[in-house]
Amino acid sequence: QVQLQESGPGLVKPSQTLSLTCTVSGGSITTNNYYWSWIRQPPGKGLEWMGAISYNGGIYYSPSLRSRTSISRDTSKNQFTLQLQSVTPEDTAVYFCARSLTMRGLWALPSYRPERNEYRYWGQGTQVTVSS
Repeated sequence: QVQLQESGPGLVKPSQTLSLTCTVSGGSITTNNYYWSWIRQPPGKGLEWMGAISYNGGIYYSPSLRSRTSISRDTSKNQFTLQLQSVTPEDTAVYFCARSLTMRGLWALPSYRPERNEYRYWGQGTQVTVSS
């Protein structure tokens, strides 16, 4: 059973960089054909896909967040990370990591909104609040 667990600070000040880590157990992040995404849900709003890293290190970003987002991985720790720069209170959300097969065609669309059932495994989510 694959399990994902998000970790990171729950409070970030405006203009700072939000950094989160997703630790994966029960499966390797280098297993062929799997993609590892960051998805967030602001209060009262729907899910927003932020970006993904593939089994072979390919990286994909949401068109709307590309300029502020960086995703990387540490295969020795079976972890992947999210950095979101220059945060504002609008970045307050529950942040999830999740696994899927490729959806590069959908991810490239600015209008794409993820559905829960498109991702086989999810972390429990971590609340991040941006506030001074």
